[in-house]
Formats: sequence, C-alpha cells, structure tokens
Amino acid sequence: MTSLKILAICGSLRQKSNNKALLQYAMQQAPTGIEIELADLSGLPFYNSDLTEKPDSVTKLIAQAAAADALLLASPEYNYSIAPALKNALDWLSREPNNGVLAGKTAAIMGSGGGMGTSRAQYHLRQVCVFLDLHLVNKPEVFCNSFGDSFNAAGELVDERIQGLIQQQLQALAELTGKIRN
Repeated sequence: MTSLKILAICGSLRQKSNNKALLQYAMQQAPTGIEIELADLSGLPFYNSDLTEKPDSVTKLIAQAAAADALLLASPEYNYSIAPALKNALDWLSREPNNGVLAGKTAAIMGSGGGMGTSRAQYHLRQVCVFLDLHLVNKPEVFCNSFGDSFNAAGELVDERIQGLIQQQLQALAELTGKIRN
C-alpha cells in the first residue's frame, strides 16, 4: 500500500481526554504513507431524522469519512458501553444512502478507561461496526487504563507497551486495508 488516509474519531469530547491522547500518539507516530486526520465532534448535534438539512458539522464529518480509506476509533467506557458522541457520529455517517460512507471500509478500535480499560465498550463497538459493514482489525487490541502511569502530567501517552500496540495496530490496519482494496 502506497498511501492510507485514516479518519480518527474520538468518543470523548474532553480536550485533555486520554482517548484523544491515544489518537494523537497514533497521528504523531504514523508510519510513512499513513496520514491520520482527527474529526471534531464537539459541534455535532444529536442525530435527528426530523432535521431537513444537515448541519455544517455533519456535512464536514461525512466529507472526512468519505475521503478516508479507514477509521481509527477511540472511546472511553460509559456504563459498559461506548461514549454517546462516538455512537452519534457513527449514526450520522450510517444515514448516508446505502451506508455508502462506511460500508466496506476498514477500522481499528482502541480505548482508555478505568477498571478493564474499555474492554466492554470495545466489545459493544465491535457489534455496532458489524452492523455498519466495517471490516475490523482483530489484533492487536489496545486497552489502556487511564488511572495508572500510562500518561504523563501533560496528558501524553508514555506507556511503551501501549505505544508499541498502537504502532502494531496501525500496521495491521494498513495491511487489512491493502487486502480489502485488492
């Protein structure tokens, strides 16, 4: 694969989100030929089929997803599930005709949270992605505990094990996308 454009979507809206830090690390360390763009969900309204015109924030997200070869999804775990902001973004994207923005694309999932490090949320997100016809990277899985020493005081990912998993996951995403493209 010569080039890969990835749209990163963070389920947390917090500026200092550890999940956003995972995506920022991926953006900074992306191998040559991989470009990662971070979507901004802060102005995205809740999906409502009564809206007759798509808000600008929705139109921008759809354009970003349409231009991307793959998705990189990061979410905290809220009540054993994915964050509403991420689910809402996927709901908007899935409403394009014939699910044309998402269907057949590849995706990878990561997350940082408490306790089990988002494992339950990631399992739920995998179920959502199956319905959306996304092809998911199965391994490596990236589960990070937000309350250990994985992040420094500035909120940057410093855990070398998690850094390595993210690099492996990006490589696996590139390889899967190459297989799907051919």
